[in-house]
Formats: sequence, structure tokens, C-alpha cells
Amino acid sequence: MLSYNSPKMQSFPRKIRVDVANQQLEVAELADGGEVILARFPVSTSRFGLGSEPGSNRTPLGRFVVDEKFGDGAALGTVFESRQPTGEVAAFESPEDPRDRITTRILWLSGQEPHNANTKERYVYIHGTNHEESIGEPQSHGCVRMRNADVARLYELVERGAEVVIEA
Repeated sequence: MLSYNSPKMQSFPRKIRVDVANQQLEVAELADGGEVILARFPVSTSRFGLGSEPGSNRTPLGRFVVDEKFGDGAALGTVFESRQPTGEVAAFESPEDPRDRITTRILWLSGQEPHNANTKERYVYIHGTNHEESIGEPQSHGCVRMRNADVARLYELVERGAEVVIEA
């Protein structure tokens, strides 16, 4: 089920692919003769595994769209709560901080298939983190975490409505 104002998957020139097995995200662009990879970034998906069950803290698989974007112009490390900047800037590597902070930019995902249709209601994002030291390992609570500079670049590369594929 799509939320009322969710953009339906459209044909945008750029799309995101998340490879959970390799903890990698790439941005591809349609070009004459196929796709061209514009960027690759290491990521961190869920430490609880894969799935779409409510409350599971797992990373969902399948097709999604970037439903909403937050953080335009925010400083790297800006902390968000309920998708609003708090005025705080987090340290990029803070293993002593047990909090899983959402930082810099947020790309809020909306599922496009029956098994992942609850993704937006589960608040699954692609976002920056205060735990950059864990990037490359599954350590999130369901979201796709990125380094702050990387998520800021991704934010500029893709539009709202862009296709996202998360695969095992």
C-alpha cells in the first residue's frame, strides 16, 4: 500500500542499488547502451538481518522509491529527530556514544511491492550516521547507513521518486 502522497515509481535517469551482501550502494544512470555507474559507497544495513516485519529492525528487500528527502543544505553531522534538525552536530565516529543518530541527510523509502509496502510506516531511511566506524558492516537498526559526506553526495545525485533496489 502506498501512502497518499508517495510518488509512484517512475522512469528517472538515476537509480540506487543496495547490495546487502557486499554492504555497498551504487548510483546508476541510464545512458545510451545501458547503465553507467556514477558512484559507489560503502553502507551499513541491519545487524538483525533482512525482512519487512514491523518492529523487526531488519532491512527490507525489493523495489522502493525515494519518497521524501530531508536535510537540504544542512551541515555534515546535523542530527535529525522525526526528520527535523535538532541544532546538534554529531561527531562522525563516536563508538562511545550508544545512540544511533540520524545525521546529515535523509532519503525516506516507500516500498513498491506487497511484501515491503510497510517500509515508509517502518521509517526506513538511507541516512548519515554518527557511527561511521561501522560502515561496511551490518550494524544498523533497519535503515541503510552511510558516511555523512557520502549521503550528502547521494542526496544531490538522486531525485525524489528515484527507484531504489535493495538486494541480498
